[in-house]
Amino acid sequence: MGRWALDVAFVWKAVLTLGLVLLYYCFSIGITFYNKWLTKSFHFPLFMTMLHLAVIFLFSALSRVLVQCSSHRARVVLSWTDYLRKVAPTALATALDVGLSNWSFLYITVSLYTMTKSSAVLFILIFSLIFKLEELRAALVLVVLLIAGGLFMFTYKSTQFNIEGFALVLGASFLGGIRWTLTQMLLQKPELGLHNPIDTMFHLQPLMFLGLFPLFAIFEGLHLSTSEKIFRAQDTGLLLWVLGSLFLGGILAFGLGFSEFLLVSRTSSLTLSIAGIFKEVCTLLLAAHLLGDQISLVNWMGFALCLSGISLHVGLKTLNSRGDGGPKPVKGLGSNPDLELLLRSSQQEEDDNVEEEEQYFVAQGQQ
Repeated sequence: MGRWALDVAFVWKAVLTLGLVLLYYCFSIGITFYNKWLTKSFHFPLFMTMLHLAVIFLFSALSRVLVQCSSHRARVVLSWTDYLRKVAPTALATALDVGLSNWSFLYITVSLYTMTKSSAVLFILIFSLIFKLEELRAALVLVVLLIAGGLFMFTYKSTQFNIEGFALVLGASFLGGIRWTLTQMLLQKPELGLHNPIDTMFHLQPLMFLGLFPLFAIFEGLHLSTSEKIFRAQDTGLLLWVLGSLFLGGILAFGLGFSEFLLVSRTSSLTLSIAGIFKEVCTLLLAAHLLGDQISLVNWMGFALCLSGISLHVGLKTLNSRGDGGPKPVKGLGSNPDLELLLRSSQQEEDDNVEEEEQYFVAQGQQ
């Protein structure tokens, strides 16, 4: 009887993990193809990003209200001084990272975007060394060389290479390194109380919106004001379709962050990292099959080299954590760095408030 119960528990955990991974895949892969699809007909990626930020803020605020009602505990609200001095740099780097990433879809393929965006791990490591969040070791140098070499091979003689789009997404990856380094430093300040990703997203979105607005005003403001897609729309049906499509992207963006948090909270950061690696492979295969992206053998070898560097970094993090006897880190930089640094700090709050937070996420279940 005990053996049967153990088998049932194992099967249930496996099914739950598979379901959460598939949910994460749906949002993560879905928003990548959604952005590429929408930018083919709607050539205002910065406006699209700003609307997504507004939707994420709306859902974050709603989630905070639901958590507060269920737990009867007030959510953190930062003072204006802390908000502008400590949160603003992170928000600006995040806004530029997401904005440039979406902007690049006007010029490059999904496969080139996926590969180049994976190099964010490279910049995160570099900035972690600069800010002394990581110690320089031979293994980290090897990780950097593998990722950089893989990126070079993937773009080598690519028939669908576009220098403008590549520069945008590479700049986004560079800013992503700054973004997540600043995020880690921000969340290491316990006095701010930003332990939960919902609270962090709630505080970041307004400043991200304001940070991206000047770039939008310069490059898209005049064109959008004269476009028949939004402000000069004559067809109500077309206007509603455009607004609905943009709102859908905001839901996907929030769902991506939420699904990442749910996956880590119910399994582990290693699960998210491994799932993220296979997600990149699935994205490339779908891009080649559905969108006709041309990927040569050398490009595939470069992608494999980059993934080996990312996998090595994940393995080193896991071994170091177990060797130190400490808990497994939630930061899984081996896949999609988005929200994984947030997830690390959120576990501290879960230890103090497990029952209340889990009831909320179960009842509800997120560039």
